[in-house]
Amino acid sequence: MKPDPPNENDTPLEHDIAIHIFSASAAMVGVCLTVISIVQTFTRSKLVQTLVDDVLAVNALVFLSACLLSYWALRTRSLKRMHKVESAADIVFLIGLSGTVCACGMLVWAATA
Repeated sequence: MKPDPPNENDTPLEHDIAIHIFSASAAMVGVCLTVISIVQTFTRSKLVQTLVDDVLAVNALVFLSACLLSYWALRTRSLKRMHKVESAADIVFLIGLSGTVCACGMLVWAATA
C-alpha cells in the first residue's frame, strides 16, 4: 500500500505549532493587561497590588517576545532557522506561563489573607 501523496493544503507540524504559539501569546498579552487593570481596581493591599502588577507587566513583555519570535518563525524561509526560532518561542512562552501561575498564586494568597 502506497502512502498518500502530500496535499498542498497540508501544513507541517512546525508551522501549526508556530501559529498556535503566535495566537496564544498574543491573547495572553491582552489577558495580562486586563488583569493588571482588575488588580488596580479590586485589590486592597498596596504591597500585593504593586508586586502582582510588576509580575504581570513583565509577563506581558515575555508573551510579546514569544509572539514576535513565533511570527519570525512563520516568516523565515530557512527550515533550520525556523526550528531554532520556534524552539526559542516555545521556551519563552513556557516561561510566560510560569509567570502567570506565579501571579495567580500571589492573587489567591492576597485574597485569602
